[in-house]
Amino acid sequence: MSVDELLHYLRLGGFTMAIILVSSLIALAVAIERIIALWGVSDESKSLSEILAKHILRGDVTAARTAAQRSNAVAADIYLAGFGRLDRAGAASTTLDAAVDRERAQVGLKLKKNLWILGTIGATAPFVGLFGTVTGIMRSFKDLGLDVQGGGTGGTQAVMGGISEALVATAAGILVAVEAVVLYNYFQARIGRIGVELKLLADEFVELLREKPAGPPAPATTDPSPAASVEPSPASGV
Repeated sequence: MSVDELLHYLRLGGFTMAIILVSSLIALAVAIERIIALWGVSDESKSLSEILAKHILRGDVTAARTAAQRSNAVAADIYLAGFGRLDRAGAASTTLDAAVDRERAQVGLKLKKNLWILGTIGATAPFVGLFGTVTGIMRSFKDLGLDVQGGGTGGTQAVMGGISEALVATAAGILVAVEAVVLYNYFQARIGRIGVELKLLADEFVELLREKPAGPPAPATTDPSPAASVEPSPASGV
């Protein structure tokens, strides 16, 4: 299809074709934005989890917290929520799991940002195209009526041509809907996999916090015992 033919169909579709075209561009923009946002999420989260595990296994929770604060991984917010609850309630508290799960749910919502746009376009684009087709058919029959009233032949050739041109809007709407639905399902599956990975990492993180102390081990004291600190009195002469 040449550019001239494409512009011709766009003019025939009127404002409905403009809506469908804008919807297609919006779907592509959302897809590109989500691809960039989800790029490397799993690798960054796993890398941060390994760094935190090394610090926590050594008992250095302070270093683990610092590493989470400096990280740009989405899992960093989950770990920081766990560290915050650890300071207030301790590793044995039952609220530690709840705090980590709440933050993980918040991260999941951030990952799904703007996906509702793809779902909406996928559901409404066919109806927008159908509306354009219906209005095009109505216009064709109106033109046929005016032609008959003006003394024309009222042949079906002009009507069929108008109807075939009007059906382009429905075809375009279905095409954009397929595009949006495919992208929506792809991102839903990818975010679902990332969510499972984050849950596994969060569960492992909570287990490490429960098994290890909340801070680095205290240095061993070298103070002598009271009994050893007593100096013997000099022997008195006889």
